[in-house]
Amino acid sequence: MESKIVYFEEGGPDNTDAVFKLVQERQDILGIKKIVLASTTGATARKAMDFFGDKGVKLIVVPHQFDFYREKNPFPEELVRALRASGHEVHFGTMLFHTDDFYGSNNATAMANLLRCFCQGAKVCFEIVLMVTDAGLVAAGEKVIAIAGTAWGSDTAMVMQAASTQHLRRLRVNEIICKPLNPLNIDELRERMAHKVETVDKES
Repeated sequence: MESKIVYFEEGGPDNTDAVFKLVQERQDILGIKKIVLASTTGATARKAMDFFGDKGVKLIVVPHQFDFYREKNPFPEELVRALRASGHEVHFGTMLFHTDDFYGSNNATAMANLLRCFCQGAKVCFEIVLMVTDAGLVAAGEKVIAIAGTAWGSDTAMVMQAASTQHLRRLRVNEIICKPLNPLNIDELRERMAHKVETVDKES
């Protein structure tokens, strides 16, 4: 069997449109109708709602959990309502790879950093698929396409077989659709995210 993987020279939001097109190609072939999408400020979710709106796809959007790194969640309430009114879902769940302080061990960070060896988007794809399965928005064993990115936008997509955190060993990556060729390490990622947060705060 042969299949295509697309590598982006740089991660980030400039790849979002290309990611959506690649995802559409795979979902048309595989018949997958649920997309699990990471979106922090709602910009990527809006693009996805416009792009996939007439394609019979259900979006399950996963923003940051509340009180993650600032008082007000950056995902707009009006967009939550618009997505749900259009038949999509929005899930503000506990971000599983950010629970070190809560559980008192560094297992979550170790797992996150290991997945970042593939790219930040891969780490987030794992995280959001587990989260939405825990929430019952995706059935255990169901094939979905997960989309995520590096700090913002989309640059990574995977075909995954969903599982809950109760049955972590059942989680599967069936296909890598696309990813950045040269992923950022955690220090580079934090620097980029800090810059993005500062920019968003100034704009708002």
